[in-house]
Amino acid sequence: MRIGAARQDDFEINVISLIDVMLTLLMFFVMTTTFVQHSAMKVALPEASETAQEMQQNPLVVMIGSDSRFYVDSNEVLDPTVDSLKEAISRVAGDDRERNVILRADGMTPHQAVVTAMDALGQLGFTHLSIATARSKDSPHK
Repeated sequence: MRIGAARQDDFEINVISLIDVMLTLLMFFVMTTTFVQHSAMKVALPEASETAQEMQQNPLVVMIGSDSRFYVDSNEVLDPTVDSLKEAISRVAGDDRERNVILRADGMTPHQAVVTAMDALGQLGFTHLSIATARSKDSPHK
């Protein structure tokens, strides 16, 4: 009979609950992180002598690249027709037709692309349209 027999208990750490917690945290961080591309397209704005200082809280931004590609709030419109542009603008703006619209067109953009964007906005009923410009280097600063 062995009184002082050595016991060999296998010590084991249960990590399944830790894995569940880590996966839950990972999903939380993935779902709450925003991936915004503010610099999706570089636009060289045309120059003007005066720039308006009035800004609305959340304007609708329509960008037009020098290659006549349209972007509505950083989302590219794949088909450059008026109908697809109207659909993309409606999807972003919803029913708010009093929202200010800022048209950011590159200085080398063909005039027809700017007219197409203005036509789509006009057909949808937007009346508050601003064209973004950069301050001219010759103009005096106020």
